[in-house]
Amino acid sequence: MIDPAAVRRSGRSQGMRTEASTRYERGVNQVELDIAWKRAIALILEVAGGQVVDYAVGDTRPDASEFSHRISLRLERVQKILGCVEDSGDAGARDLRADEVERVLTALKCELMATEAGDGDGNGRMWTVTVPPYRYGDLTREIDLIEEVARLYGYNRFCTTALPKTELGFLPAETQLVRKLRSVCRGAGLTELIQYSLRKPEGSRQVVISNPLLAEYSALRTNLLDGLIEAFQYNWEKGNGGLLGFELGQIFWSDDAGLQEAETFGGIMGGDPSIGRWQRGGQEAPMTWYEAKGILEQIFAGLGLTVEYRADRSNDRLHPGRTASLWTRGDSLGIFGQLHPQLCQSRDLPSGVYVFQLDMEVIYKTLVTNARPNVHFKGFSTYPASTRDLAFFAPVTLSVADLERTMVKVGKPLLTQVEFFDDYRGKGVTEGDHSLAFRLTYRSNTGTLTDQDVEPVHQKIRDTLTEQFGVILRS
Repeated sequence: MIDPAAVRRSGRSQGMRTEASTRYERGVNQVELDIAWKRAIALILEVAGGQVVDYAVGDTRPDASEFSHRISLRLERVQKILGCVEDSGDAGARDLRADEVERVLTALKCELMATEAGDGDGNGRMWTVTVPPYRYGDLTREIDLIEEVARLYGYNRFCTTALPKTELGFLPAETQLVRKLRSVCRGAGLTELIQYSLRKPEGSRQVVISNPLLAEYSALRTNLLDGLIEAFQYNWEKGNGGLLGFELGQIFWSDDAGLQEAETFGGIMGGDPSIGRWQRGGQEAPMTWYEAKGILEQIFAGLGLTVEYRADRSNDRLHPGRTASLWTRGDSLGIFGQLHPQLCQSRDLPSGVYVFQLDMEVIYKTLVTNARPNVHFKGFSTYPASTRDLAFFAPVTLSVADLERTMVKVGKPLLTQVEFFDDYRGKGVTEGDHSLAFRLTYRSNTGTLTDQDVEPVHQKIRDTLTEQFGVILRS
């Protein structure tokens, strides 16, 4: 017996598609083969003038009963799925009757045997339906029979009255967050990119497909950065300037646990996005680290996401001194950094190109799963703020994020904002150190702060930085 699934798999694996495979992969009515070969002989005799000398039949087919199965069908289920039908009488609408169901299925050469007679109106009626061999692979469930009833009875004869009551629709929190993320990215000046998930196989962790259309697209991507860099390069080579784009998509990989998949958010920024180059004599100015970070910070602020930056050197494609891993609430969010100069040189790209890739599952966990269920409005303070500048010498290996975190912790509740505004290295600064300057904002919700209120807190921050990090104060 010919298995349609086996024919289909064999044809795809061998890359061969013939008329026979097209026919047999859809299934052949095994029971009525006798009619087919007898008709073929009759046509030879009638059209070609042939003559039957002798013939023999070799039949290896299983019993015909194997090509027919029985399905239980409930009238109540038919009426519930299909609804009411239009009645030309005074009733206007009514349920489908048992005799109408029997008439439709009998026309398909199905054999019906009533197992439950039901009441006088047909309620509770049930049948055991024997499917004809020519629909053996097509009609396998009760819902298949219901579909045939609707198709042959006529879709236009069913009532189109809407339900009397509907429920309000809603969007899942994850979908709302994705829509907000797209809106925030567009507001930050980024254009959404949509790229193929298939790439050229390059690593052992890639998932390779068995029947690719092209060798260049025979494996699933393991990251978004490769595609974003290629999109930037294509845009740059065509003379369209830099590219500010983002992409939301799936990445795939294989490990000891099996095949894995994750939703990822990535972006690329580079070139000169400014307007008014006449101020610089028409010269382009490459994007700086702080400009790229500002765009990323704008996205985080729009989402309400607090992110910490930590120095990172793990990615060979990124600049070792201008790359940071991103963290939120102790979870690894992703990576952000400048493309390595050697990579830019090999691809003929401008020097200031920055990329980022974030894990959407961490964003969902932070903003949806662990978010506070109720958000309460908190009024702004009506009292003026008091600012103090704090400058000191610190080793270049010391993280600014650690310094800011310590200031906020020690200065609570009066300290409301810490702004890092200056980083100087050069004459007058010891080698291996740099001069950092911060602006600290103090504010109270109960009254105007005086010097007696601010100075103790400010001095406590100075002493803590000196004791904990060994900085040398300048102011």
